[in-house]
Amino acid sequence: MDGLLVVLEAARKAREDDQIVAAEGTWPGVDDPETLREQVADWLSQYANAGTRRTYGYALGLPIAWVDVLVAGEKEVSDAPSSASGVRREGQLHDLAWFRWCAGRGMDPRAATGRDVKAWLHLLDAAGAEKRTRQRMLSTLSAFYGHLTETGVVPANPAALNRARLGLNRSSRDASPTIRLTASQLHALLDAAGKLPNRTRYKDLYAARAVAVVALLTLGLRVSELVGLDRQHLVVSGGEPMLRVLGKGGVHREVYLTTLAAEALERYLRERDLVQETTTPALRGRTNGKATSPLIATRDGARCSRFDVNALLKRVAVQAGPALEDVVDKVHPHALRHAYVTIALEQDARIQHVQADVGHASIATTQYYDRGRRTRDTSAADLVEAAIRAAGDEANDRSPAEHAGTADSMSSRERTPADQPDRDPAEHADLPPAQQSADDVTQDPAYETNGTEPHARAGQTVD
Repeated sequence: MDGLLVVLEAARKAREDDQIVAAEGTWPGVDDPETLREQVADWLSQYANAGTRRTYGYALGLPIAWVDVLVAGEKEVSDAPSSASGVRREGQLHDLAWFRWCAGRGMDPRAATGRDVKAWLHLLDAAGAEKRTRQRMLSTLSAFYGHLTETGVVPANPAALNRARLGLNRSSRDASPTIRLTASQLHALLDAAGKLPNRTRYKDLYAARAVAVVALLTLGLRVSELVGLDRQHLVVSGGEPMLRVLGKGGVHREVYLTTLAAEALERYLRERDLVQETTTPALRGRTNGKATSPLIATRDGARCSRFDVNALLKRVAVQAGPALEDVVDKVHPHALRHAYVTIALEQDARIQHVQADVGHASIATTQYYDRGRRTRDTSAADLVEAAIRAAGDEANDRSPAEHAGTADSMSSRERTPADQPDRDPAEHADLPPAQQSADDVTQDPAYETNGTEPHARAGQTVD
């Protein structure tokens, strides 16, 4: 515990290190910070998706804005996600991210060994990090060191560990901790989003944005995909409104807008244009400079972060009342993506279509979401319970005569040797004791047998 407190205390100073790394060109424990930054930038630049770069950089403990500037060079990045309040929101484990943990120990990340990585993973576990969180963080770290190994910076990948021994094996996936939202609960979220309490003069804008966010998440979008969308990604193709989404691995896919989502988005963009006093058409593509602005934005037009979306969804879930009161603390953006898959499969949608909708690289991932294969209707638990109850009802319905007959039968079978009529002693009088049958011996109430030899009862002796 003392070691944990020491590391946490050192990690809390990492926020100061953000400024040091960016401004003064230093890095705790690193003699050549500029070289390390270039190596990190080289690794991140391999990913075309800015959201992926930010996610990986954040997972390692780097500031989001620093990641954008790092990859873009000296070019200023104006569309980096930021909260509406201007305050950066970080996860509770951010201070234990890998680079911050190394900085707290004054260790150059390039000098890390497998033992260091395992110690870090155990610390994350002790700090309450879920198994999936540790899996993702280890995967990110392994990708980083894999790149350093390929480029000859380090001799081997210290994060290439035996995951089965660490309890992080991905081959046998645990049941998903994500709650299963129903269609009625999604409807309650949409209804509550338009009724969020707000006393400012922008209440109509905020309500429209909340409804648009919930409606877009019900299309199966990842939160990173949602916040990464620009207005230019909203297009009409083949007469159908759709979003051109940049997903994992830099793969683009087309997501068709439902009438519900299209109307919510059009209403939000119209209200936003009125507030910002622009004339940007709501459902158009590359018409003017505003087309490159974020699709979902803060009031002043900045890009929302995934933390903003998560916080908004929490407020909506609370506003939804009884419909979500049992799961309000478990509602997050991924739960709506999860709901899209499960509801689609329950409605007999082709699994290949669902896979394309949500951008799963492997259909096995989509099948994992298919909880229709494991519902109460497909469980044998109720059948077993029914059999138990039927047996009880049958026993209770027996007539008194049947009970009496059963009792007489049991009485006859369970009669003890002591209750049997006495035998004539003269029957074996001419036989020596050693030749009497074992059956005669066991009928003596002074004896009990265990199937092999007789034993005296308590308080009696064997002659």
